[in-house]
Amino acid sequence: MADALPRLWRRVDPYLILLLLFSLFAIAPLFQPGYFWGAHDARHSVYFLFEFDRSIQDGVWYPRWSPDFAFGYGYPFFNIYGPLAFYLGEAFHLLGLEFVSAVKAVFALSLLFSGVTMFLFVRRFMGSRAGLLAGLVYIYIPYHIVDVYVRASLAESLALAFLPLNLWLFYETVASPRLAAVLGAGLSYAGLMLTHNGLALLFSPLLGIYLIFLLLSRALAGRERGLSGDLPGLVRGLVRSSLLPILSLLLGLGLSAIFWLPMALEFRYVRLDQWMGGYYGYRDHFVYLFQLFSSFWGYGLSEPGLEDGLPFQLGAIPLVFGFLSLVALRRVERGELRRLLLFFQATTVVIIFLMLPASIPLWEVLRLVTFAQFPWRLLTLAIVALSFLAGSILVGADSSPQGVSPLAVVALAALVILGSYAYLMPQIVEPAEGPVSLQGLMEFQRSAGEMTGSTTWVHEIPIWSPMAQHIVTQDKPLITKVDFGSLPAKRKEKIIVVTEELGTTFEKVVFRARKEGRITFNTFYYPGWHAYLLESEEGPIVRELPIVPHGTLGKITVTVPEGDHYLLLRFEDTPVRVVGKYVTALSVLIIFAALGWKASGRAFVG
Repeated sequence: MADALPRLWRRVDPYLILLLLFSLFAIAPLFQPGYFWGAHDARHSVYFLFEFDRSIQDGVWYPRWSPDFAFGYGYPFFNIYGPLAFYLGEAFHLLGLEFVSAVKAVFALSLLFSGVTMFLFVRRFMGSRAGLLAGLVYIYIPYHIVDVYVRASLAESLALAFLPLNLWLFYETVASPRLAAVLGAGLSYAGLMLTHNGLALLFSPLLGIYLIFLLLSRALAGRERGLSGDLPGLVRGLVRSSLLPILSLLLGLGLSAIFWLPMALEFRYVRLDQWMGGYYGYRDHFVYLFQLFSSFWGYGLSEPGLEDGLPFQLGAIPLVFGFLSLVALRRVERGELRRLLLFFQATTVVIIFLMLPASIPLWEVLRLVTFAQFPWRLLTLAIVALSFLAGSILVGADSSPQGVSPLAVVALAALVILGSYAYLMPQIVEPAEGPVSLQGLMEFQRSAGEMTGSTTWVHEIPIWSPMAQHIVTQDKPLITKVDFGSLPAKRKEKIIVVTEELGTTFEKVVFRARKEGRITFNTFYYPGWHAYLLESEEGPIVRELPIVPHGTLGKITVTVPEGDHYLLLRFEDTPVRVVGKYVTALSVLIIFAALGWKASGRAFVG
């Protein structure tokens, strides 16, 4: 037992330890007091977590409805936005960190995790020293710093860590077929989908092209070695080799079905016109070539024309290393690594072209805006390819006696850090709306016009609400969402309503109606809301009552019978959400069954 720790230490790659140590400069600003509230999505990230926690504390273990967004009318935010980053943030919060510190902890974890996954990916082909350099380039490349300290995009920052992980593990399903590779690739793809569905959609076509390239590359290598025969034999080999990557993709989709299936089929029930056209018109957000090479650094927004406040630079050091990959290519013998370098060189060029105005015809023909709201979002893919290429300048350094010394590797690592060190200066400011609270959330929505998404039944986007007014002026949580102003006032039609209990996804009221009438709630209608007549305060359910969206705000309106009754309004799973849950549960069971099958001693043969 005493020898266990030394043995474990000997198995740890020292260059991985160096990577983690050198990463400390990137995460150090997160440990200083305060928060970069002025960053683009800084307040979003905090209040997304705040709202996520509200649901978790209310016993909703997989939140879909955010009751306080849209000034308290509610919005199905987590039904259409990946939740994984906020599960991590909630874990930190439950461990005792307040919301801002929990968000900063997830940012720090995302930076460290991204460096490690790039290190593992590059080490697979070029050794630990190349992995160290590529991992550091990936952490310190300017757009990654932008994502954390300028844009403060929590979900996208975490999702960047999954990109090299997917490339590595899907490569293993082709190159070294085994159960661990299949399960790892499936889990990695599910992680990406559950973290940031937009980036997952953007990355998936590249992943598909990458897999086709790998399959053709290995088939070509086999043919060069005389292992492949005629064309039909080559096709059969390709089909066999593609089965495990496809299985991994299906597993990843199955594991994340709880999220993406409802998201895909119920996305049509939210208004998209709020986020299309105007500022969000993609034609105004192409990148000019000089901006990729510029040293400009700013904290503003992407703007039409040349006057962007958002930096798009790829960084001097990563670009130099990327160009040097052309020299490294000459030192790599014919084979898989050479083809991979050519692949990522071509990928970098194509992605850069797609960010330029000259690519507008392709955007229109291929409808690329479906995958990327802004053309500059393709930087997320460019930095992956460029980081891989950067590692190639140390290809063979681990094994060659005449290779680069460890001291020279450390010097290159220091150069990477120094190249971006000046950018590690987030703008620490105080929140204009005050401390994180329901009151702060309402003030944020009013001042920024953000988090006011609406469902398709809303014809007039609200700019304030009675709920927001109550929270701001009383500084107290809501006790009801009943729209008392809409209740009939005539004596013969009068309805008296008292709220017994209000939660994040339900409201229970007791009412007295002189005749059949309607009770309206200050909640946007969306599939999943149901109203039930109860026999007593604790139930059981007598029958379901009809719901209709009412007025220009599409508020939930329930037709109630005459008499004294209890009414329960509750947000539930739709059939597609139930199917998504079962598919995910089945996928988890498949993983455990596969692991049990492996533990039984059977070998996995691809």
